[in-house]
Amino acid sequence: MYDKAQIQALQQTTKQFLASPLSIELNALKKVLQFHEYQYYVVNEPLISDYEYDQLYQALLKIEAADPACITPDSPSQRVGNSLNSNFETVPHLVPMLSLENSYNAADLNDFDRKARESAGLETITYCVEPKFDGASISLIYENDLLVRACTRGDGVAGEDITKNIKQIRSIPLSIPLAENGIQQIEIRGEVIMSKKAFNDFNEKLKAKQQATLANPRNAASGSLRMKDPKEVAERNLDAFIYHISYLLPIPGKTVNPLLKTHSGSLELLWNMGFRSPEKEKHLVHTIQEVIDYCSIAESGRDQLPYEIDGLVVKVNDLALQEKLGMTSHHPRWAIAYKFKARQATTILENVEFQVGRTGAVTPVAKLKPVAIGGVTVSSISIHNEEYIVEKDLLLGDTVIIERAGDVIPQIVHSIPSLRTGNEKKIQFPTHCPVCNTSLVKESTEAVWRCTNINCSAQIVERIAHFVSKDAMDIKNLGEANIKKFFELGLLKDIPGIYTLDFERISTLEGFGKKSVDNLTTAIEASKQQPLHRLIYALGIRFVGETTAKTIASRINHLLDLTRITEEQLLEFEDIGIKVANSIVHFFHDPMQLNMIESLIQLGLNVEQTSQQQTDGSLTGLNFLFTGTLTQLKRADAEEMVEARGGHILSGVSSKLNYLVVGEDAGSKLEKAKKIASIKIISEAEFIELVKI
Repeated sequence: MYDKAQIQALQQTTKQFLASPLSIELNALKKVLQFHEYQYYVVNEPLISDYEYDQLYQALLKIEAADPACITPDSPSQRVGNSLNSNFETVPHLVPMLSLENSYNAADLNDFDRKARESAGLETITYCVEPKFDGASISLIYENDLLVRACTRGDGVAGEDITKNIKQIRSIPLSIPLAENGIQQIEIRGEVIMSKKAFNDFNEKLKAKQQATLANPRNAASGSLRMKDPKEVAERNLDAFIYHISYLLPIPGKTVNPLLKTHSGSLELLWNMGFRSPEKEKHLVHTIQEVIDYCSIAESGRDQLPYEIDGLVVKVNDLALQEKLGMTSHHPRWAIAYKFKARQATTILENVEFQVGRTGAVTPVAKLKPVAIGGVTVSSISIHNEEYIVEKDLLLGDTVIIERAGDVIPQIVHSIPSLRTGNEKKIQFPTHCPVCNTSLVKESTEAVWRCTNINCSAQIVERIAHFVSKDAMDIKNLGEANIKKFFELGLLKDIPGIYTLDFERISTLEGFGKKSVDNLTTAIEASKQQPLHRLIYALGIRFVGETTAKTIASRINHLLDLTRITEEQLLEFEDIGIKVANSIVHFFHDPMQLNMIESLIQLGLNVEQTSQQQTDGSLTGLNFLFTGTLTQLKRADAEEMVEARGGHILSGVSSKLNYLVVGEDAGSKLEKAKKIASIKIISEAEFIELVKI
């Protein structure tokens, strides 16, 4: 962006201003500060100390305070917001932000290349390969050289306006030279990231304050963009890579920069305009085999990068050819993401603890020597059951290979027997419940050992925690920590006890002021009016999830109807099989469960099905499923919209599914649905249009 002469001139001006503050001229000062922001945040080659930068920055603030009329939108002082964002407005993208199709091996890449060459009628295609940054996607709009709007990806059609927060990222310029490149308006895409160093430094600050640390750089970056206070965003030292021009409006009568004929040229132009584009990281290749070879090289070197990446993005380099290849409703045909293999690391299996769940299932949890993997420190991993331990050949003291499947869920891949010293010990699976000492049992059809004592304290606590959870009765302020505390103090012994808590005594406990107690009281009282399907799910009946609970609730008038229903009748319900039907009948013929239900009725909980007013029958007979994170609607509200219009929610992808509604970060359900031609895949925005809210 700056040539040698410009750098020398700006450095000379910097020295002059630092030596003689009275000589400072406002416009020159702004240019000096913008230059040093670029050197520090984009090039990573600071030419002055932080203290010297602060001196110049404070001089700018002093001048602008004396004459507010001289403040311009691209002034470095405008990065820090002066007020809090009360909310984030939803704004449309100029061009939809589509997801990329994923590939995991050479066969996938070869198939992508074959389709592209056949569509283009070419023997070979030149590709531009660049890192797939593991952060949060953003869209930026500049008009007449100035940044006018920044937003999140959202559902791909619209996102949240986060302009104030984006201004805290100093590698994103507030103004760029559009006019001199023949451009009036431009929309560009990128990824906000938190470098490994910035992430570790920020976590150290949190530890010093005895606050909870952040999970990983990706979540830290994504969560930062939605913070209400821009000053807090600035403290996280976020960075951004800008890698795609999605739309541009030329200035009439002017020639657009010729670099915009190729994707690699656009990265160069973005770099020249002051962005941290992957200009230095890009790799041009002329055959798909070169792409495959480069993927292997890049994957082996990912740990040496100062930031996290989870793969590479392969793009057709010729922009005219991109236009010709076009896109599907879900992804461009001219680009594909190559995902790296799951993160792996080695560590020591130091111990195994056995935890008891709400259904009595005893789950072994491996306690590991803490190890960093994919930006997260892993010290505990579920090892599922006794058979899993045997299958993986696990011993206490073993060196084991662990991975984060999908870079998210940690699991043990296998042990390394060749590294055993002879001091390893066999993992002894308990024969009795580790909490209440009841003999464990295992059904012939299951791999899980269970505690059959329904009064086991561990089960009671877990059942209460499930009952109050967000998707069940949604009793806020009564999390698992408080449940355990109340249980240990004798304040809470069972689920009905939630509604007879001694709030006077609770108010004497540390951390429970008047506001906390009032909020808890209100949440408990409000839960009495939750719809019947939530109560059915909250009861914790084995094999009955949210969708099944809704199915059951839609077919009965009163909760106690289930005490008279037969397995044969339940099998006629949608998605209910023999195992689920048997579990429901068993639950509603258990005297202890019936006593609990009777207590809940006496305490005033809603146990009747309230007739849903069907606004129309537009979705009658249609089956829906939601995947990923919805940004405009709550998942529960969206599902209720379907049901209110006669539609049905399925629990999984199958040939019965008519619509899959895809939100942010959709996973395996989307990939499975793509393989079934009859399923229509739509975005959240398309769903909203479908139900016409």
